[in-house]
Amino acid sequence: MEINVKMKSSLQFNAFYLFFIISSIQLGVGMLGSPTYIFAEARQDSWISVIITSIFVIFVLFVMLLILKQYENADILGIQVDIFGKWFGKLLGFVYIVYFASALLSVVITYIEVVQIFLFPEISTFTMGLILLILIIYTVLGGIRVIIGVCFIFFLFPHWLLLLLIEPLMDIDITHFQPVMQASLVELLQGAKASAYTFSGFEILFMLYPFIQNKEKAKLPVILGSLWTSWIILLTTIIVIGFFSADQISRREWSVLGLFKVQTFSFVERFDFVVVAEWMMVVTPNMVLLMWGVTHGMKRLFLVPQKITLYVASALLLVVCIFMDYHFQIQKVTNFISQAGFWLVFVYPFLLLPIVLLKKRWRHHKEGVSNGP
Repeated sequence: MEINVKMKSSLQFNAFYLFFIISSIQLGVGMLGSPTYIFAEARQDSWISVIITSIFVIFVLFVMLLILKQYENADILGIQVDIFGKWFGKLLGFVYIVYFASALLSVVITYIEVVQIFLFPEISTFTMGLILLILIIYTVLGGIRVIIGVCFIFFLFPHWLLLLLIEPLMDIDITHFQPVMQASLVELLQGAKASAYTFSGFEILFMLYPFIQNKEKAKLPVILGSLWTSWIILLTTIIVIGFFSADQISRREWSVLGLFKVQTFSFVERFDFVVVAEWMMVVTPNMVLLMWGVTHGMKRLFLVPQKITLYVASALLLVVCIFMDYHFQIQKVTNFISQAGFWLVFVYPFLLLPIVLLKKRWRHHKEGVSNGP
């Protein structure tokens, strides 16, 4: 397995698109209910927890970019093989593949549940899962540049939904935020941890880095993309806290969808129906990027053709979806991804960075000795 990836220019994309990639993969189904889970930990100070997470994500992104810059054109799979050796490095790489597959499963089954609750209670999980998987397969077969194009287009279309938040924003009760700083530091950090699932997804940068043409310009769009996501999550959290009472937030699992439900238009009785349908454009970049991560990872580690992995993974995903009919099962998967993602996405890069730097220093020292007099 080669550490540095030899990339065809036809497969590379401009760093500018990282803004849309990072924003698209962070904004997903987790955002629909994240204020409820954060509020359970930090109460009216939940907005502070969101800010804490946003700042920490920026630090993680800086660490990820610093790790990647130590190599000519490597991804996380090649870096781990270089650092830990062939067998253990591939094992750690397979952990990433399993994580991407599990995250994909959580996105698919959660969106199916939302559709069944708000739109079509009678639709079977198999039917809805098949529709989503056909969309995923068709997009991933187009290649990485088609996937990037989907992220770009589907980022732009759903943002009109933010205009619908103006009405609940104007009706917020400022007393819902009082007293400020009531939550302890531990509670604020627990609230920040509760938002890990919502903010995760940017770890796909570890896989996409070799495909970037102008890597020296990658930092700005990555940071701006994360900040844009953070602003939207902060905005929705503030509106939820200000618009609903504490008891209402606790009883609403999909609290953000509840904000759209209060909209009143003469031509649409239930606007949350429109939002749920439109949300497919939000979750599609999530699903295709995660599936691409699985297929590309299997090709890099085990030389399995991406088409084979795509079809096998899709079939397995559909089978698993059939048995995920109950909310507690979906919640278990989401909680697992949240816990695993916290350590793999938010902690692991900080552990990997010093090892990578020490390896680079040792390599330079060894080369200096071999080239000496």
